[in-house]
Amino acid sequence: MKRREFLAAAGGVTLSAFSSRRVLGANDRLGVALIGSGRRGREVMRAFLASGRAELRCVADVYDVQRQRARQALGVAAPEVVAHEEALARPDVDAVLIGVPDHLHLPITLAALAAGKHVFMEKPTTHALDEGARLVAAVRAAGKVCQTGTQQRSGAHYARAKAEIIDRGLLGHVVFVRAAWSDFPWQRRTIVPQPRPAGLDWERFLGPARPVPFDWIRYDSWRYFPDYGGGLLADILTHWVDVAQWFLNETRPLNAVASGGIYHLKDGRENPETVSAVLQYAGGWNLHFESSVLPVATPRPSVLFQGTEGSLDIARDGYVFRPNKGEAVEVKSSENLDLAHVTSFLDAVKNGTRPSAGIETGVEACLPVHLAREAYWRRKRMRFDAAGSRIEEDV
Repeated sequence: MKRREFLAAAGGVTLSAFSSRRVLGANDRLGVALIGSGRRGREVMRAFLASGRAELRCVADVYDVQRQRARQALGVAAPEVVAHEEALARPDVDAVLIGVPDHLHLPITLAALAAGKHVFMEKPTTHALDEGARLVAAVRAAGKVCQTGTQQRSGAHYARAKAEIIDRGLLGHVVFVRAAWSDFPWQRRTIVPQPRPAGLDWERFLGPARPVPFDWIRYDSWRYFPDYGGGLLADILTHWVDVAQWFLNETRPLNAVASGGIYHLKDGRENPETVSAVLQYAGGWNLHFESSVLPVATPRPSVLFQGTEGSLDIARDGYVFRPNKGEAVEVKSSENLDLAHVTSFLDAVKNGTRPSAGIETGVEACLPVHLAREAYWRRKRMRFDAAGSRIEEDV
């Protein structure tokens, strides 16, 4: 089958709603500040630079070593600043790439919007359920583009599979969605304790989180701790459940159960190293999710849709459609999803098109995450209340 291109559109604002300092011309490059220059921030900033349509104007991070790593890795002699407020005050910054820990997404995004900047925010969009409404309201009020970091939304083969297989009903009634992804070496490193480096602003790292004494593992592996991140249920479930909700046109599960724990890595972490969750949806389907940081072989990190007429197994490198009657169809993809996602954002800023994963999409992708996290910690089946603003035990 020949590969076709699709435009995925979800959430955002139009050009007429912009109140930006200037409208980019055909030859202008977007001035971007990198706020949070860790591994993921550097990866996405590399995609911005590879587009040829953006320039790195400054690097903001609470740790001087990370700022220097970013400049070296990206090959750009951009100024370094500690405080994100300094980056937001720069008139040559049109947009910010937010790659900070989850608990800092809300305050830095609100500050960026108040400063008149467009926002590209890494996932998960929210760290707590009540943050979603505040972010949606702020983005709408500011009239700025906000792209959230589920890059599958910009993948041409994802849009193709939805249009040609899911939306045409070729799977029949989808009953199960199975999502798995394991083996994350950077989340099982041996962290050696060390004193607080002189160039690390610990209080700024903590931000709105509860004040605790400096602990190197809390900084260097913040994903281990629910104060700063949701662990696997935020890092991985966010991606795969977003694909499922997008394809099946549902954004809020009815209930969730979750189980797991720390089975092997007794290293001071608090978030589970291994976890499974089941989420039920009103459309008559269950999502089964499993993930472990341990070197558990996942033949294909993917989302598998199982329906009464066939199955669809889709991953970042393509998909396989297997009808119950007929031959299987395989489509391969080598598309750079980070670049595609950045391109969607840049097009939205310049042309007023909708970003592929606007703020509403990012918030909706986190609803199952908050429900599953609550189910894990409470060891109960949990659901949303009637208003959808609170999580309660499902009795």
